[in-house]
Amino acid sequence: MTGQPIPVIIDCDTGVDDALALLFAVRHPGLDLRAVTCVAGNTDVDGVVRNTLTVLEQAGAPEIPVARGAERPLVEPPRSARHVHGEDGMGDLGLPAPTRTPADTDAVTLLRREILASPRPVTLIPTAPLTNIALLLRTHPGVVRDIERIVFMGGAVACGNATAVAEFNVWHDPEAAAVLLTAGVPVTMYGLDVFTRVVVPGRDIARLRASADPGTRLAGDLLAHRPATPDADPEDPGGGLGDAGAVCAVADPPGLTTRPLPVEVCLAPGPARGQTVVDRRPRPGESELHGEGRAPALVDVGLDVDAERYVRLWLETVERFQDRPVF
Repeated sequence: MTGQPIPVIIDCDTGVDDALALLFAVRHPGLDLRAVTCVAGNTDVDGVVRNTLTVLEQAGAPEIPVARGAERPLVEPPRSARHVHGEDGMGDLGLPAPTRTPADTDAVTLLRREILASPRPVTLIPTAPLTNIALLLRTHPGVVRDIERIVFMGGAVACGNATAVAEFNVWHDPEAAAVLLTAGVPVTMYGLDVFTRVVVPGRDIARLRASADPGTRLAGDLLAHRPATPDADPEDPGGGLGDAGAVCAVADPPGLTTRPLPVEVCLAPGPARGQTVVDRRPRPGESELHGEGRAPALVDVGLDVDAERYVRLWLETVERFQDRPVF
């Protein structure tokens, strides 16, 4: 690998796949993880902070600053995903409490500080509801000059998971997602259309779980927490990388096929609230012809992914430290 590492900040709601993203980010030599900020989502924000600190410790990460962020969306009440990630947000694996404490500052302040302190523009990787990011962009709009790109896990072109059309992170705080898409920052959407396709085979999960390295072993236990899809082969269910794929896309952009498309978030009440409306039409329609169309922001939307490439990249990176001495 040549060149300087890419400075990144991850904003997360650390559940199972956010943890897989963190494990990858701290071990990839091409990434410089400058900070991690926490927001309510998969579990409550205090649980997210606890989980994040534990994952970083298990990974043997340096003293990366971690800050507590928003405990609820801008408008909606908080709605967790404990039915997916377990009561503790981490598959109820009984992980030890962290020995570190979070930074003595809030997430927005830490985001601004680390963005401005970076020697080169930062790439933000939100893998959670976008509340912290929206608060940053509205409170300190000048930081956009120092943001290279925002690669967020969220949204969907086809069907959703929180509702028929809305993906969880955007559905959890639609107003925050709308702020991000209209902030004038280059954005890549790593949505459900590619999210569900990057699956680690069961044989690799077994190898991870047998590792002597705590971080590698944790990765295997998290992947084994639940099958990648409801209809997975019970003999070899595999485990989905989920959010970690968005970090892989920053480290290895050619593995993700994107197309610049107009995207806006449905903020209206009802069954479409939280939908990312992605305009894939080849030509204007009647709405535009009658002067009723809008011009939503162009977003680099992930439409295809080289799943095997990202699985290989993630495994090689996370297992990088498995043969080091354990103290």
